[in-house]
Amino acid sequence: MTDATAGTDAPDAPGATAPADPAAFTDPAAQEPEEGGQAAPRTSRAGRDLRAAVGVGLLLGGVVIGSLVVDARAFLAVVVLAVTYGSWELRRALATKGISVPLVPLALGSVGMLVSAYLRGPEALVVTFGLTVVGLLVWRVADGLSGAARDLGASTLVAFYPVFLGGFASMMLAAPDGRQRIVVFVLVTVFSDIGGYAVGVKLGRHPMAPSLSPKKSWEGFAGSVLTCAVVGAVSLPLLLGGLWWTGAVLGAVAAGAATLGDLIESSIKRDLGIKDMGTLLPGHGGLMDRLDSLVVVAPVAWAFLLFFVPLG
Repeated sequence: MTDATAGTDAPDAPGATAPADPAAFTDPAAQEPEEGGQAAPRTSRAGRDLRAAVGVGLLLGGVVIGSLVVDARAFLAVVVLAVTYGSWELRRALATKGISVPLVPLALGSVGMLVSAYLRGPEALVVTFGLTVVGLLVWRVADGLSGAARDLGASTLVAFYPVFLGGFASMMLAAPDGRQRIVVFVLVTVFSDIGGYAVGVKLGRHPMAPSLSPKKSWEGFAGSVLTCAVVGAVSLPLLLGGLWWTGAVLGAVAAGAATLGDLIESSIKRDLGIKDMGTLLPGHGGLMDRLDSLVVVAPVAWAFLLFFVPLG
C-alpha cells in the first residue's frame, strides 16, 4: 500500500526521482484557471488529483482507526472486504490478457483464509490456502484444458498475493494486544511511502529499478528506511512496551519489505500493460494499489513482533 499523498505507481513512492524544483511536481495546467475562472485540480507529476488523493487517504485512515476502536472483529471485517476486493481487482487485471482466475473459489478461499487465520492461527491459514488452490484447480479444469496451466499458475498467485499474505494481518489482530500490533504495522508501512516520497522528490538522483519503476531512487529508499526507523522507535515502546531499538529495526526491515511490495505490483502492472489495478479510489487507482506494500510487510511484521515483543 502506497502513501495516500504520493499517488500510485507512476510516482512509485518510496523513492520518486525528480528535479529538485517543487514546481516540477505539478501539472502546468493546474496553475492556470479553466474556463469560467475555476482553477484546475492540483495534480502530481503523474497527473493525479492531489486533493482527491489526500482526501481518500484520510478517509481510509479513518476507516482503519474507527474499526480498530470499535472492535477487533470490525477491523477483521475491513481486512476481509479489502483483501477480497483487491484479489478481485488483480483477477480482473489478469483477464485483460486472457488469463482466467475462477471467481467463486477465489472469493470463498479469500474469506476462509482471512477468517481462519484470525480464529485458528498459522496452521488454519496454510490448510485453507491449500484447499483454495485445490478448489481453483478443480473449477478451472472443469472449464476445459486449453490454457489451464497458465490459468492455474495465475490463480495460485492471486490466492497467495494478496490473500495468503494478508492472513498474517489477521493473525496479528488475534493477539491479546492485536489492535496495538496492527497500528504499529500500519504506521511503519505507511510512513515508508511518506518518507520515501518526500526524500525522493527532493534528492532522488539514482534509480533503484528503472526497468520496473523509473521513479524510485536509492535516495528515496534511504528516506523510507530512516523515516520508518524513527516511527518504529517511537510507536513500538509507546504502544507495545518494546525497546526503542527493536522498533527502529522493525521500521527499517518494514521499509525494505514495503519497497519490495511496490516493485512486485509494478512488475505485474508493467507485464499487463496497465497503470492501475482499478479506479475505485480517486487519486490512487484501485484498492490493490493501496494493499501492495501492506500485504508484503504483514508476514514480516507478524514474525518480528511475535519474536521480539511478548504477547500482551
